[in-house]
Amino acid sequence: MVPRKAFMTKGVGVHKDKLASFELALREAGIEKYNLVTVSSILPPNCKVISKEQGLKELKPGAIVHCVLAKSQTDEPYRTLAAAIGNAIPVNEDNYGYISEHHSFGEDEKAAGEYAEDLAATMLATTFGIEFDVDSAWHEREDVYKASGHIIDTTHICQCAKGDKSGKWTTVVAAMVFVE
Repeated sequence: MVPRKAFMTKGVGVHKDKLASFELALREAGIEKYNLVTVSSILPPNCKVISKEQGLKELKPGAIVHCVLAKSQTDEPYRTLAAAIGNAIPVNEDNYGYISEHHSFGEDEKAAGEYAEDLAATMLATTFGIEFDVDSAWHEREDVYKASGHIIDTTHICQCAKGDKSGKWTTVVAAMVFVE
């Protein structure tokens, strides 16, 4: 199976039970009704990134659905948590791209999202032998990557939250979901 399409989604859930908070995060993301199988980080060649709404129309409840999933959970009041997915698409769509997942504590949405995007772009850049300074800022490397002529687009999706003030479990998820 090589997916033809993929979409990004995110959600947050809060509940006294850890598993139920995860279920609620999946529900907010719109992917709770599928049997999710997590996979690693390759965006298949010629796989189109579509909207969440388009992707959900093509899936049936109970289906086995592959995804790259980022998840973070806490029961610590006010603790900041994040789950982010980054995506890097090559100019030549006959080549594969990269998807990264990032889970963290203490980062805001911008920092976690850009970290995931940077990670995906860096993984793709290394497959093309693009030279860059690993210690330079993400936006500097992004310019180098795109100027190379090999990477056409990078994106991310991120869900952040603060742990529930009363100590209930808080779960954040972000996912790249594949559609056959």
